[in-house]
Amino acid sequence: MVVHLQYNLETEKDPVVIVISTTGTGEPPDTARKFVKKIQDKTLPPDHFAHLQYGLLGLGDSEYMFFCNGGRTVDRRLQELGAQHFYDTGLADDCVGLELVVDPWIDGLWLALKEALQLQKEKEGMNNAVSAVSSSLSTGPHAVHELKLSSEVQNLKLEDEGARGSDTLSQKLDDINHVAPARDAEPSLVHSVPPVSQSALNIPALPPEYIEVEFQDTQGENPHLSSLISEGRTFEVPVTKAIQLTREDAVKTALLLELDIADTAFEYQPGDAFCVICPNNVSEVEKLLHILGLSEKGDDFVCVKVKQGTKKKGAVRPQHIPERSTLKFILTWCLEIRAIPKKAFLRALVECTSDAGEKRRLQELCSRQGASDYTHFIRDSNVCLLDLLHAFPSCKPSLSLLIEHLPKLQARSYSVSSSDLYQPGRLCFVFNVVEFPAGPSRPVSRKGVCTGWLAELVAPLLHPSKNSQGMKGESSSTEKISIFPRPNNAFHLPADPSVPFIMVGPGTGIAPFIGFLQHRQKLREQHTDWQFGETWLFFGCRHQDRDYLFKDELQCFLKNGTLTHLKVCFSRDSSTAEVAPPKYVQDVLRLCAKEVARVLLKERGYFYICGDKKHMADDVSDAIVDILSREMEADKLEAMKILAMLREAKRYLQDVWS
Repeated sequence: MVVHLQYNLETEKDPVVIVISTTGTGEPPDTARKFVKKIQDKTLPPDHFAHLQYGLLGLGDSEYMFFCNGGRTVDRRLQELGAQHFYDTGLADDCVGLELVVDPWIDGLWLALKEALQLQKEKEGMNNAVSAVSSSLSTGPHAVHELKLSSEVQNLKLEDEGARGSDTLSQKLDDINHVAPARDAEPSLVHSVPPVSQSALNIPALPPEYIEVEFQDTQGENPHLSSLISEGRTFEVPVTKAIQLTREDAVKTALLLELDIADTAFEYQPGDAFCVICPNNVSEVEKLLHILGLSEKGDDFVCVKVKQGTKKKGAVRPQHIPERSTLKFILTWCLEIRAIPKKAFLRALVECTSDAGEKRRLQELCSRQGASDYTHFIRDSNVCLLDLLHAFPSCKPSLSLLIEHLPKLQARSYSVSSSDLYQPGRLCFVFNVVEFPAGPSRPVSRKGVCTGWLAELVAPLLHPSKNSQGMKGESSSTEKISIFPRPNNAFHLPADPSVPFIMVGPGTGIAPFIGFLQHRQKLREQHTDWQFGETWLFFGCRHQDRDYLFKDELQCFLKNGTLTHLKVCFSRDSSTAEVAPPKYVQDVLRLCAKEVARVLLKERGYFYICGDKKHMADDVSDAIVDILSREMEADKLEAMKILAMLREAKRYLQDVWS
């Protein structure tokens, strides 16, 4: 959500359109937090926004627990403060495709705006009416008003066409007869089959160009990385230790990094997250420069500004792009070159493509008729710009086009896996090195943008042992990374240490719970007179001898009483037992149903989940519903209501990713 400085909702009389996303655990985006905090002021009267009429589009992802909560929160609060809808609220789901809701919502917006403005003008006319009006003028002003009103809405609509290509262009079948005949029976990224290949296409309008890039002969210095971040203060800290937690033959490689924050003002609690500012892969940047024909100019300074005479209304230079820097700096630190291209970007790339067949396929992929192909071959296949340029070699986009369409390179968020009480001046985190294998739409394998960079950065510190899961390596280097805090206001230990809690964290999902247990151990040592509730940890991995993370540490926590119950499972280890052991954490939870229900219902304990949303968190949630239903002797609907109450009370907490 971007709040424009020229608008003040407390005095705004015109209809207002609000578009807002959701981040973290159902929180509004950083750009909207001040606004949300302001409207949540309990002292505001119930008619504070009685003058306001608005339409709201919420953007979210149903893979996460608090779907569109940012939009729902703003919508609910504006209603409580007397604001009125002039258009129904839309909630778009990135899990199935935002465009399924966004496109029809925007299409219907124009009529709703026209009706709202018409009603507003009529009210103003009534307030300013005079008793006598000449009959000869009675229709004239009305016609002029209708024309003016239609013109206003049309101007808004045309502006939107430039931004998203809302209207469509129809391409006749006669225009595509020159395209090469089908070579394969199955569609692919570069090839279509009927009916798409034989359809007249409705493609988006071409977004207007609005960025101009000027190369400069003078030299200088690139901006500091902190200037790229709007979320607050950044800290450049050294990496003091790196440990490989998994064996070499494990399916995934898990690393633990330790950062030295002793000489900084960085503060955190166990359960918090923080963000790492990371660059794009060097070789990918070089490849992109080569394709752009700018290999020799990577270190040249460029000035980025708004193009004179652009048809894009209100055009400004993107905030994440510095006005002056080297070309490499922009491609390395500013643009998400791995981003999945939006349809508007594909539409713009059509104009940069010389081969007729390639141009037709790009048109199909951004068309309504090719929506299924776009989802399958681009969205679900995680295709990026480099993949497209490899698949469509006649496509030669300009640098300005990339700046216009590629989003900001986002900092990556990680859960803290340490306690400042246990390790003063140190911050630890754990991650799997993400691997993207080569495939039909991806010519080469890749590592995750941030995890691949971190793994390469700390490679000299890693000394894997052949006889154990990993060997610690103390750093003698001066490698530093830039970070900034991202506090998680909910995912913290219970304020009352006597309250019991359950932790579920398979794989690297165990990370925050190591911080929990470290913190709890220190509290037990420092406050021997306190009462501490029991603690449960459910952990799972593939193989006991390959990727059992923090095995020794967990045994120590268990031995000294910090951890009361440790339940583990291994999904790919073979077993000779007559009764097969449980493979997944949700299965182990069901085996401990009575104890889980006791902690949650009788002892009012807390339940924490960290890890993969799609393949774990939802299954754990289903298991808890089954447990509550069975132990309470209630139907499933009643059990779901109890779980919802636990979530509302912040006693069922998730830190998950998709």
